[in-house]
Parts: sequence; structure tokens; C-alpha cells
Amino acid sequence: MIGSYLGELPREDPLHGYLQRYITPQLGFASPDACFRVFQFAYSRNVYLYEEKHGGPKLVGKFFKLSNPESARKSGETEFNNLLFLRGLGLSARPHYVVRPYGFNPGIDNLLVLEYVAAEPLSGIITGAIHQGHRRRLFRKLSALAHFLATLHHRTAGEGSIHFGDSLDYMGRLLRSLTEKWGLGGADSDEFYCLREAWRGRGCMWEDRGVLVHGDATPSNLLFGKSRDVIAIDLERMKWADRVFDLGRLCGELKHCFFQTTGDPFAAEPFIGHFLWEYCGHFPDRDSAFRSITRRIPFYMGITLLRIARNSWIDVDYRWRLIHEARQILKAPT
Repeated sequence: MIGSYLGELPREDPLHGYLQRYITPQLGFASPDACFRVFQFAYSRNVYLYEEKHGGPKLVGKFFKLSNPESARKSGETEFNNLLFLRGLGLSARPHYVVRPYGFNPGIDNLLVLEYVAAEPLSGIITGAIHQGHRRRLFRKLSALAHFLATLHHRTAGEGSIHFGDSLDYMGRLLRSLTEKWGLGGADSDEFYCLREAWRGRGCMWEDRGVLVHGDATPSNLLFGKSRDVIAIDLERMKWADRVFDLGRLCGELKHCFFQTTGDPFAAEPFIGHFLWEYCGHFPDRDSAFRSITRRIPFYMGITLLRIARNSWIDVDYRWRLIHEARQILKAPT
């Protein structure tokens, strides 16, 4: 969703010259009088839309402004290369699409320039299901998303096994954050660490092959076009992991969206079950895949709820409800 209009990009700004001389020619547009309107996206203070006002292209500019300049540069380069890599695997044509990167410029606040795609984020579709009753549409879009993620995972499956230790370490960082920022008590923290060690000992968590996962499969980073078109953005966190990392993140986000709005922790269950069943339909043995994935999904759903709970914009009472739900999910038997 595009937010506020900020005005026109000054011609003396180095960004203007970069867009005019190096980016727009890639789209077949060249004009000495190029003029760019600037909009700030509502969902991020560091992402902008640049619209050439004489009928030229629309471009997305994403700035990486971390406290560590070297980390900021590395993050921008990583996303640029990740996008190129996935498009090279064939995720460059509908219905499975990764946005095209046009350039990365570390000299202009680590700017990554991307194509603009007019599409609806999953967050909007979830909102429509909750508030307008458009449940069938959400089911259809989740089927399309399951196909997209299965394609991504299948095409990148490696020969090595899962490095589950990375996800266990991530859970530890989440728990430290909740303890330091929001006062997670010692008894609660100890219980979560015990649950973590129980998951460490479950053989099913180490057995599958590693794949490249999106790494941040949230409702704002997955867009939908017509029919079954799925467009992925924000791939700076792509990494080797268990395929269920993506599935658990998405299922945890679904649970949170419905839980926060309705107060019912089980309201998203029909959509979660549908999404996982559709994903498993892209394996030779659907039933076997479903059993394997649903044994592992509670861990990744649980840490997703902990991840959401540490955000400052979460209401205090709801934060503790999320933490309680995470505990219940992590206690699930396999």
C-alpha cells in the first residue's frame, strides 16, 4: 500500500541521475527531462516509489540504513544477488514470480532499485477474509501460495541435511529479547528453554534436506496478482533451512492475524490446515509429506509467535496471550 506523496525528486539529487542514466534505460525509457514523483510506502519508512511523471516507469527504491554501514551494504548486496539467483531458476514468469532488481548502489545510502508490481499483499486478503467474509478467496490464494513455496523449495533442495541448530539458536535470541525488553520471568524463560531442548532431541527436526527458504514469509512480503499469480519481495533473509521454516512462519502469522482480531486462538485453523495440505499436494506422496511436515510445524509456529510478541507495537495483554499460545504449541507432541 502506497502511503504519502513527498514531492518531486530534485534534479541535483544523485539519485535522480542514477535513475535517469542507469535504471530507466533498462526499461527502454530515456529522457533528458525525466522527473520523478516520490511516494513513501506505508509499511516501511525506508522503501519509496519513484514514478516518472511523463509516462515513464514506476520504480521501487529500498534503502538499507543499518547502524553498521558494512552490514547495511552487505544486506543490500545480498538481496540483489538473491533476487537474481531465484529469477535465474525460473521464478521470473507468472504465476511464480520474484521481483526484478535493476541495480544496487552502495554510494546512495545502499539503495536497491526494484521493479514496481501492482499487486495485493496477503495481509489485505487476510483482512478481507476476517472483516468482509471473503474466506473462499483466502483459501484460493493460500493454494496458490502453497504451490509457489513448494516450487521454490523443490528447485533449491540440496543434498545436505537441515542445520536445525540455527533455528534453536534463533529461539534463544527471541527468549533473551523477551526477557530483557518485556520482562519474561525466570520460571517462564526456564520452561521455554526446556521445551527448546526437547525439540533439539527430536530426530524428525534434523532429517529432511535443507532448501533455500524465503526467510521472511510474512503477509506483507507475499503479493498476489490475478488468478494464481504469486509475487515474492524482500528476500534479504533468504537462507538454507528446513522448508518448514517458511511454512511455520506463514502459519504463525495467519494464527496471529485471526487471533488478534477475533480473540479466538483457533480461528485460523481451517486456513492453516488447508495451506499445509495444499503444499503437501506437490509431493509424490502427499500423506507422507503431510505427516512429516506437521510433526515439525509446531516448533516453527511457536517461535513465530514469540517473534511477533517481542514487537513494541504489540499490546501488553495480547503479548502475554501470544507467549501463552507459543508455549502451548511448543508442547505439542510429535
